[in-house]
Amino acid sequence: MGEAMTGLKRSHMCCDVSEELIGSEVTVMGWVQRRRDLGQLIFIALRDRTGLVQAVVDGNNSAPELFKKAESVRSEYVLAIRGKVAPRTEGNVNKNMKTGAIEIIAEELRILSESETTPFQVEDEITVKDDLRLKYRYIDLRRPCQLKNMILRHKTAQVIRNFLSDEGFLEIETPVLGKSTPEGARDYLVPSRVHPGSFYGLPQSPQLYKQLLMVSGMDRYYQIAKCFRDEDLRADRQPEFTQVDMELSFVDVDDIIDVNERLIKKVFKEILDVDVPIPMQRMKYKDAMERYGSDKPDVRFGMELHNITDIVRGTEFVVFKNAIEAGGSVRAINANGCGHYPRKQIDSLVEFVKTYKAKGLAWIVVNDDGSLKSQIAKFFTPEKLQEIVDALEGRPGDLILICADADRIVFDSLGALRCEIARRQELTRPDDFRFLWVTEFPMFEWDDEENRYVAEHHPFTCPMDEDLPLLDTDPSKVRAKAYDMVLNGFELGGGSIRIHRRDIQQKIFSLLGFSDEDAQERFGFLLDAFKYGVPPHGGLAFGFDRIIMLMTGSSSIRDVIAFPKVKDASCPLTDAPGTVDDKQLDELGIAIVKTEENEETNE
Repeated sequence: MGEAMTGLKRSHMCCDVSEELIGSEVTVMGWVQRRRDLGQLIFIALRDRTGLVQAVVDGNNSAPELFKKAESVRSEYVLAIRGKVAPRTEGNVNKNMKTGAIEIIAEELRILSESETTPFQVEDEITVKDDLRLKYRYIDLRRPCQLKNMILRHKTAQVIRNFLSDEGFLEIETPVLGKSTPEGARDYLVPSRVHPGSFYGLPQSPQLYKQLLMVSGMDRYYQIAKCFRDEDLRADRQPEFTQVDMELSFVDVDDIIDVNERLIKKVFKEILDVDVPIPMQRMKYKDAMERYGSDKPDVRFGMELHNITDIVRGTEFVVFKNAIEAGGSVRAINANGCGHYPRKQIDSLVEFVKTYKAKGLAWIVVNDDGSLKSQIAKFFTPEKLQEIVDALEGRPGDLILICADADRIVFDSLGALRCEIARRQELTRPDDFRFLWVTEFPMFEWDDEENRYVAEHHPFTCPMDEDLPLLDTDPSKVRAKAYDMVLNGFELGGGSIRIHRRDIQQKIFSLLGFSDEDAQERFGFLLDAFKYGVPPHGGLAFGFDRIIMLMTGSSSIRDVIAFPKVKDASCPLTDAPGTVDDKQLDELGIAIVKTEENEETNE
């Protein structure tokens, strides 16, 4: 049983107790980090979110009941301690502790709450499985590193809000219960009790609402918004996540890029004291794919892709020959200094690219004496092999890695491979922040399964002005007024200028396979609004969780979200999702039907 706080009021947070308070009485409250018993002296390290302070109970100079109570204290007990601040003796000063020069001589101690032994220690340097940490997330969040992440997240949100407010943005909340308009990832659906058989869709983004706000004349809107996507998870994805969402009127691409570069510069300077140079580098989508095999390239290291299709054209090596004849390409990267890799390690790289649908990987080792070794040597003359090596500026000790397939597979494989080698070779540092914009994305992508074009961004993205005629002649070559901000191989945020002309919007819908009826059914409220005067507008949304992940150097966004989900979209802490009472289902007109595979689905 815990004691009451009656008559006690916290005067200071733990780390606010300083040398300036020596001789003063203070009252601190928090959790016991550790207790040391030295006979007649008991030392208690008390922790709150600011850090640690040491309290001392002296058995020779304190009441017996106080000393006895101090002896009963255990780790993670919640205490209130009142006492006088005193300097530590010279030999006991702890320079690694913010309050290491002082201690509190306890005059009163109350045990506000007891604690069982925790499943793991509340310390940073511990090895604990993620499932256990997340099951006891409220304990995990007590650890200084996790607390630091939450504080940094809070401060970053404050800087963003202040900056955007100063730039004339209005913070406006948009609905969470909206209409399902699936195009891309799956929506989370919420059944309506009042409208049986009808469902709300949780927003994947506030896209349509923020465009309506521009029609409304709000001019500049922003929101730190919760969004939802029912998709397979990765380390940097969650079923529910947070976006810094914005939309601006009477702007073009440069205006949106400018305000967001200054926003990021402000955030990184105020939070991390890092100077982000602006204007940031810009790279066209086509160049990013050709050079890095990715539309979110990590430019902290080289290892760029080289197209060697023309060099090997005419070869009888069937892998290269088939790829070229099918309209694909042969491309390579130079892993500088990796020629020493043993065969087993090279084989692991071959297996790595197979996860990106590549059929394999050819390689050439440049030996220390300049001679070449390769598993494809029998298919090429020594001169041709040397020509390949020269094209990649190969030097003794280098490893040339070659992929041949359809362009998309080659880009994906080598783009991922260069990052994997950089990881193995430790070529990057998490505190080396390299920003760039990727621009001029393709407007459309052809979907073989659906036999139609799909929007690379979304159906409301504006084509580049000079490409408008191509909508009628060759849609595959149309570029969009779309842009992504990229940091160290991650997309921080993306956006576009929107279509504000009804005739262009209808043409885009038609190319995407939407009939007039389909478009009206899905987006009628937006199209109707566009009849009443639409300003040119555009916007951008940052992945807030991802920004915080990169700023903290975390390996997963789970470390920067208070209560995250795991890979199957479940919550180890609350066991969500869970079953509900039959009465609730009956009210919604929903029955649970077991399929042949024993999977549960809603019907």
